[in-house]
Amino acid sequence: RVCRSNFQPQRPLQCVCSPLCGLELAKKQKQKKATEAKRIERKADAEKREKLKSRSDWMKDAQTAFNAFIRKRDQLAGYPCISSGRTLDWSGNAVDAGHYRSTGSAPHLRFNEDNCHAQSKHDNRYLSGNAVDYRLGLIARIGLKAVEELEADQEPRKYSIDELKQIVATYKLKLKELKHG
Repeated sequence: RVCRSNFQPQRPLQCVCSPLCGLELAKKQKQKKATEAKRIERKADAEKREKLKSRSDWMKDAQTAFNAFIRKRDQLAGYPCISSGRTLDWSGNAVDAGHYRSTGSAPHLRFNEDNCHAQSKHDNRYLSGNAVDYRLGLIARIGLKAVEELEADQEPRKYSIDELKQIVATYKLKLKELKHG
């Protein structure tokens, strides 16, 4: 099993050709057991960390998964920046998933796909979202009626931890489908 030489066992249950191969086989089996034990320990630690996560931690994870999906969706569609209309630089870290109605003023729309589009970091962070131009770009992309519905939506939503877990799973799956599909 270890030296890979042609080996015919001379006794029942003999699995190595020499004591050196026996030592080598024992080392490999010990390493395999240690690796498996570490894998099990890491999995248990990950489960413990997941149980300790607060609602806020789940909200961050859900927002991260959602934003990654939005950026990939708009990149594959070839959309320019929603507010400035300039071509986006996808090579680096220069693109945000910008919300038309901010998560601070309309937290109930944070996971609404019509409310969030790829936007240059400059417009999103330094021009406060460039709201007027964002609205014009949004009307061109989804239509005036849909924009007015977004603006009129005032229904509060409070996400439970289970709902946030579902959002994380949903958007990770959607992102995977976009990347591979």
